[in-house]
Amino acid sequence: MEITARELNRATLSRQLLLRREPLSAIDGVHRVVALQAQHAASPYLALWNRLTGFAPADLAAAFTSRAVVKATLMRITPHVVHADDYQVFREAMQPTLYGSRLGSRFAAAGLTPADAGELVPELLKFADQPRAATEMETWLEQRLGAGHKAGAWWGLRSYAPLLHVPVGGPWSFATPPSYVAAQTGPVPTGRETKPEALQTLILRYLEGFGPASVADVAQFAMVQRAPVREALRALNGVVEQIHGTDGTTLFDIPGALRPPEDTPAPPRLMAMWDSILLAYADRARVIPPDYRPLVTRNNGDVLPTLLVDGYVAGVWRPVDGGIEATAFHDLSPETWDGLAAEAQSLTMLLTDRDPKVYSRYDHWWAKLPDAQVSQVRILPQK
Repeated sequence: MEITARELNRATLSRQLLLRREPLSAIDGVHRVVALQAQHAASPYLALWNRLTGFAPADLAAAFTSRAVVKATLMRITPHVVHADDYQVFREAMQPTLYGSRLGSRFAAAGLTPADAGELVPELLKFADQPRAATEMETWLEQRLGAGHKAGAWWGLRSYAPLLHVPVGGPWSFATPPSYVAAQTGPVPTGRETKPEALQTLILRYLEGFGPASVADVAQFAMVQRAPVREALRALNGVVEQIHGTDGTTLFDIPGALRPPEDTPAPPRLMAMWDSILLAYADRARVIPPDYRPLVTRNNGDVLPTLLVDGYVAGVWRPVDGGIEATAFHDLSPETWDGLAAEAQSLTMLLTDRDPKVYSRYDHWWAKLPDAQVSQVRILPQK
């Protein structure tokens, strides 16, 4: 079985609820799309606005408060929002990466060893059995380790330990710096060992939300080494099926999963900053044209809010006085501009009572967009 590049794009859009908005609750929406990148507190809200009919931000805020969905450091060692039922198994699958990255050289530079982490984590989680501000956590560590160890210890432990971000209110539920609470998911994994069943479950959930995908794609999504991914896929032989990409790459998918025809219409969207669809693959060309990738993914890792046109990144957007400024990297049809204007009107209404200048701290990137790459700029919705 083979799949074309556009069929792959449409499969991704379908799994990510971007071919049409679906009438789901915020909780069910998070479960369907598997994981929402949450480096900026607003992004999960904007991601669900793009995907759900009648999305009410208060519903997502309530889901955070009830812990039906949670925010924590997970895939790619960055904050993600996931369904509560997925959190523990995803973290178990990430154990070798969290151990190697967060208890590595910087942790050692603070004069600490992984064995020290093994002793500190249970005590830290006991202290965090109720919400604690980051400053409280740092003070707690300083009292045990001394000021010279505090910074490196907290840098490692805040990601390595099973801690959830605590919603504290405001327009997007979470504050900077965050507050934390223990996840309370049972015994804490230790060491570098991969838990095969956990990685297999993560792969299946990833394919449900982002498939079809290659070994490299899975490894990129979770920041897990390719060898254990291959081993997990071998163990899933008969559970997943193989598909041939047009470039000869072997892709894996859930049998019977929806893969729409390549001519399926894809409506325009104003995607959130760091939207997961832009980051969940090693081969990002399935959504981002290669020439545009350096424009939307900046050299420090910032991923700008993008225009999605016919299923592919076509430009960037930001709020400005009067509406949404849309910058297109190639000429767009009048019909496309009309579709983007309707999206901008809806987005402006969402932002008005919450954060009309969301992402404004990243405005400096617009001055760095090459003039030769900017085709059209409009303020939407046009009066």
